[in-house]
Amino acid sequence: FLNLEYLQAQYYSVAAAGVRLPSADTAGVGTAGAITGGRAISFSDPLMGQFAREVAAANLAHVRYMREQLIIAGGLAVAQPAIDFTGGFASAMQAAGIGSFDPFANDDNFLLCAYFLQDFAVSAYKGVSALITNKTYLEGLMGIMATKAHHAAFVRMTLLQKGIANPALITAANAISDARDSLDGSADLDQGISPRGAVSNIAPADSSGVGFGRTPGQSLNIVYLQRASVSGGGFFPSGLNGTVRTSAAS
Repeated sequence: FLNLEYLQAQYYSVAAAGVRLPSADTAGVGTAGAITGGRAISFSDPLMGQFAREVAAANLAHVRYMREQLIIAGGLAVAQPAIDFTGGFASAMQAAGIGSFDPFANDDNFLLCAYFLQDFAVSAYKGVSALITNKTYLEGLMGIMATKAHHAAFVRMTLLQKGIANPALITAANAISDARDSLDGSADLDQGISPRGAVSNIAPADSSGVGFGRTPGQSLNIVYLQRASVSGGGFFPSGLNGTVRTSAAS
């Protein structure tokens, strides 16, 4: 999960301010990698810029929390692997049937990238919760999941609001949701943002109101942008550092 936090923290840090995480926050066990692509976004809406800076700060805090816990556990903090924003987001949007796409171009593209990352992150944390037996770690990870869920809800609500004037945003968000479902092999796990009758869909959940979870293998299907069992691709062209590195065969 530290690998996934690197992905999110670096995207928001670059988008919000054009800077990457300090090297002290990305060193560790395994092969360190560079970042491909990225620049600061000139937000037209000041609120969107404030949100980007808030999420950037939160994700950096998540990286530091995880690294601290892993270091305490025996020096297990992994180095940041190679991250490819250019190829990763291009492949993600291609999977959704969206054409040429610049993840750092404008407010709308930022929202779609945030939607891809935030929705996925919530389901990844939910899915891994059953595998964690240490109560201290579980409490910390569930706290991180709660923060990500707040941010994901803001993104979903904003896309719906902006979609009133620009329906293409809702169409794109729903297509991204369908692409994630296709990648992880679970046809009904993901949900788009379209309202269901007279009810909005800000918080995707099952019939019991419980949020969805992905297995670690399914989560790697999303970031590798592969349905097959592979050990790298998409946002992580050289794979992850650590012991869990292979996606599911979906």
